[in-house]
Amino acid sequence: MQAIGTVLWQPTASSVQQSHVGQFADWLGERCDRTFADYCELQRWSVENLELFWAAVWEWFNLGSPTPQRVLGSRAMPGAEWFPGTRINYAREVLDRAPQSAPALIWLDEELSAREVSTEDLRASVEALATTLRELGVSPGDRVTGVLGNTPEAVIGLLACASIGAVWAVCAPDFGGQAVIDRFAQLDPVVLIATDGYRFGGRYYDRGAVLAEIRSALPSLRATVLVGAKSDTDAGIIAWDDALGVRPESFSYADVPFEHPLWVLYSSGTTGTPKGIVHSHGGIVIEHLKSLQFTCDLGTGDRLYFYCTTSWMVWNLMVGALLVGASVVLYDGSPTYPDQLGSWRVAARTRATVFGAGAVYLSGTQARELHPAAELDLSALRTIISAGSPLPPTTWEWVYDEFGSQVRLDSSTGGTDVCGTFIAGSPWLPVYLGELSAPCLGVDARGFDAAGTEVHEQVGELVIVAPMPSMPVGFWNDPDGTRYRDAYFDQYPGVWRHGDWIELTARGSVTMHGRSDATLNRGGVRFGSADLYGVVESTPGVADSLVIGIELPDGGYYMPLFLVSDNTVDESALSVEVSARLSAQLSRRHVPDEIVFVSAIPRTRSGKKLEVPIKRLLQGAPAADSLSRGSVDKPEVLDWFVEFGQQRVNPLLRSSSSAGH
Repeated sequence: MQAIGTVLWQPTASSVQQSHVGQFADWLGERCDRTFADYCELQRWSVENLELFWAAVWEWFNLGSPTPQRVLGSRAMPGAEWFPGTRINYAREVLDRAPQSAPALIWLDEELSAREVSTEDLRASVEALATTLRELGVSPGDRVTGVLGNTPEAVIGLLACASIGAVWAVCAPDFGGQAVIDRFAQLDPVVLIATDGYRFGGRYYDRGAVLAEIRSALPSLRATVLVGAKSDTDAGIIAWDDALGVRPESFSYADVPFEHPLWVLYSSGTTGTPKGIVHSHGGIVIEHLKSLQFTCDLGTGDRLYFYCTTSWMVWNLMVGALLVGASVVLYDGSPTYPDQLGSWRVAARTRATVFGAGAVYLSGTQARELHPAAELDLSALRTIISAGSPLPPTTWEWVYDEFGSQVRLDSSTGGTDVCGTFIAGSPWLPVYLGELSAPCLGVDARGFDAAGTEVHEQVGELVIVAPMPSMPVGFWNDPDGTRYRDAYFDQYPGVWRHGDWIELTARGSVTMHGRSDATLNRGGVRFGSADLYGVVESTPGVADSLVIGIELPDGGYYMPLFLVSDNTVDESALSVEVSARLSAQLSRRHVPDEIVFVSAIPRTRSGKKLEVPIKRLLQGAPAADSLSRGSVDKPEVLDWFVEFGQQRVNPLLRSSSSAGH
């Protein structure tokens, strides 16, 4: 394997100049009477001149004339006041900027049958559904919820809701009934838009009973709009086709304040009841315009396909691609149907120019020794985005072995919290193996030690020291902001702490070292789990892994490593090889106390490993207090970890406690 930091891809002078961020830099330089020699200089200017930068973004994207005189009424965190006095509507901005000579949406099912939706048809459907919602008495600030797959109906539901100033929330239809209720009951929704079934992996799943359970648990509902059904007035059901049957002669979009709630996204639910994270119309519009055009280099003529479900913030970001005139590819099905190349086939079928996937999917394709670039026509592809969890170093190399200089690999970190990215790649920067290229424009990201001192070239907490427009306007049902402050501002007052270990390199790139709340500590030496995963998951025969560190009462430490084998190597030999690699490539402290083989590693539905919740389960915490099973992709595996905790970890804790006394 090549060394971390090896250059895998390099932009050319012409590609930088032709990129959207390059064009923006030239335009901005003329306005400021200066030049930006490179991306790092532009990025530094953007955070040192925060108000000038966001005013320039407003003007570049023509969000309204004239540009507001005040960008920040208050810089306080939390509580920053963006573009005070301005009014905007997310849905209107999306529909006004969506493609005119290309489809707005391209939807595919598992058979790869495609259905295209023009911007004209999308607008007509949005205005028809919004009119029906208004007839049901839905007003600005009311909540409309959805149980929908990655389909045009979900996009129409979001935009119709936003167009009238109502607040949107959605769950994928594979969520368990209680998981949906845990989220939606917080909101007291007045309308539910839903499907009573979905297809996945070649099978149809009837969710009629689950939907009935959800509806009965939401007494605030006035009506349910049901996709693929007939209207039933007595049951409060309106058929989707009937809801879209109204064609208003004229339609008015609600002009709402910049900070007006747009949607509620949910925390992963791995530490209890999911928190409702509220984002604003204005914050999302301007953040998505900036991120999608300057970071992803999306624009007119592009087609974005990102495998995701409606429950992952990536879906919201993907819909935002309409803001920059790109077409959005929606796929409702399994990424591995009929085999591991399933999602790659969607990209090939739709001539996607930008392809996104969870790191697990990319690594899974590599592990099966498949060659999508050779087996499929992916010649339109120019960017591959990896998200959800850190990408193993060997998979970075695999991408370039497969695609060569055709593609730019963009690995990023951000999250549901801001519905965007903090640190990512850039078409203006090289791709370094195992490293994120740089903080995004307008994002003042730094590394702090425990005392709040900025650190470079050593591991520190990822913090954001200046406000971003898409930071939450608050949490739902958190009137005094206590839960919001506790979530991000507890350790460093006035500074956003995201909960990741990072290392800022001398050249401005960033290495991720795992979650700071899952830090490992062997013999007083602290290290992140991502370092260990990079070695373990590059070992032939390893399909997945999870490391947990448990403090013992007598001062000792127990660090088991859970492995999933791909069944190509003997488990005993694999254990020896993994331990040897960890000792040689990292240190003896990185060698686990025990290697345990398991059938699967439980993750959130967006692909993140459940390090902290599993640690709590192993320590004996009740499962109901540790996480919401509905938030886990393989909830049945949790029972194994509970039993392992009872049989293996609890005796260690008891004996250690006795020894300590």
